[in-house]
Amino acid sequence: MKKYILTFIMSAIMLISCNETSWLKEEPLDFLAPENAYTTTVQYRQALNFLYDNYRYFLWSSAEDFRVTLSCSDYAHGGYDFPDQKYNNFKGWITSESSYVQQLWTTCYNGIGNANMILSRLLDATEVSDDDKAIIRGETLFFRALYYRILANMYGGVPIVTEPLNSPKLDFTRNARIEVYDQCRVDLEEASSLLKNIENTGDGYINKQAAQHLLAEVYISLGEYQKAIGSASSVIDHQGMGLMTQRFGSRKDEPGDVYWDLFRANNQNRSTSGNTESIWVLQYEYQNAGSSYSCQTLRQIIPGYYSIVVESNEPGKTVAAFTTWTAEKGGRGIGAVQPNPWFFNELWDDDNDIRNSDYNIIKDFRIDNPNAKGFGQWFVKDGWVQESHEIRLWYPFIQKFSRTGNFPAEAYAINADGTLKTTALGEHALLNSNGLDRSSFKDEYGFRLAETYLLRAEAYLGASQNDKAAEDINAVRARANASAVSAGDIDIDFILDERMRELYSEEVRVFTLNRLGKMVERTKKYNLTGYNIGDYQNIWPIPYGEIEKNTGAVLEQNPGY
Repeated sequence: MKKYILTFIMSAIMLISCNETSWLKEEPLDFLAPENAYTTTVQYRQALNFLYDNYRYFLWSSAEDFRVTLSCSDYAHGGYDFPDQKYNNFKGWITSESSYVQQLWTTCYNGIGNANMILSRLLDATEVSDDDKAIIRGETLFFRALYYRILANMYGGVPIVTEPLNSPKLDFTRNARIEVYDQCRVDLEEASSLLKNIENTGDGYINKQAAQHLLAEVYISLGEYQKAIGSASSVIDHQGMGLMTQRFGSRKDEPGDVYWDLFRANNQNRSTSGNTESIWVLQYEYQNAGSSYSCQTLRQIIPGYYSIVVESNEPGKTVAAFTTWTAEKGGRGIGAVQPNPWFFNELWDDDNDIRNSDYNIIKDFRIDNPNAKGFGQWFVKDGWVQESHEIRLWYPFIQKFSRTGNFPAEAYAINADGTLKTTALGEHALLNSNGLDRSSFKDEYGFRLAETYLLRAEAYLGASQNDKAAEDINAVRARANASAVSAGDIDIDFILDERMRELYSEEVRVFTLNRLGKMVERTKKYNLTGYNIGDYQNIWPIPYGEIEKNTGAVLEQNPGY
């Protein structure tokens, strides 16, 4: 009898040990995997941090070529290889094989993939409270919609993926552009119902008003203008929201204006400055390991003035007009993104508009080299600027992303005696070390209320309510001390002009123009090299690498590419 019992036990053990399903199943006990990395609120918050950082990195610190690519439009042309090469030949560098085209696609789908993983795991997260689940889901849906909105604006129809991909998929097909926008709508409507109001969230977190702001744009893209008006109005009318109309913040007692104040360090967050215009602020903490980079836009957009040479005091010789890069000039730029003459000279329809004041767009500086014949004279007013300087080296200095002084102490050059190094005219020299001369070192806007007004104006225009559109535009213009416009002035091009006046350098202009199908028309009209854009380039091509590896189905290319 014992023999039979022993045989039975041994057989059972062998059957269990040879069960391939249990034998090969890997249990992550001492490493992170989806099974154990998405269990607690802290872990979900860490996963969400990637979504925040992915978008911030894309806006602030992506490769130089990529940043220039997203600026070249009616707003700016490429400072390099002007006039017909590289960034200035749209048909040559916006192709299906361009790294820029692939990079944007990959950035968006990386964000979507991570969002899908969070959403799928959150349902069964027993260690996360229902309240935390609601907020986490709301933030995640916002980011998924944000990335799909970019894809729809830039590529048209793209594959919609709403579940994690646990194995290779080679048979993607494109959904229609309107279907992609509708997916954004679904996500944002739910996100708006889950997220807290802005006054109940910390600085930098996605809130209900941020979701409603983005939803207003999505409704416009769907042609649902009354819903867009309603969504934008929910933001504009929310208690505690309002355009900043009086001097405020960290430098309000210095010469400047309220528009200048909006972009000074420490003035973006509600908690530190009382800024009621902020909707979503992208966070940066100097010398914090979690903020290893800050916005690099000033490097791209400020001219390379330190390379200008002028006539020397010694006959027949030349010297640098400016001896170094300084805090007062905004730091060390390279002139890669050079605004078009239209922006500087024709766009501004009112001389009193503070958005074009000498605080916000500095038009002239004095030559600071004592060895220059024109030392102490104004570079432009006194006639020292030459045509050769006007490519990358000299044009007005846009100060939105600059500290305009007030750089971190470590950024300043020091004399041997420990005093701050200055030019002969008293400007403060900056170090060319670890980005100290070319970073913003401050928080930047994701969304702010002025854009919400302009989105609602666009929706009113779509609904044939031009009088209401004019009222919204005038609310923005009044803060800027610009004259009022009438209903008869309003069309989509006027709104695009006003977006430029208010949001220059802030918005990714290509997103807006591609969304509206206006990229080709306005680039041809206002860009110095707009003759190089193809008639088919109102949207970007599908990256060739995505088409090539999608062997199980046809991923159709956009016409013209």
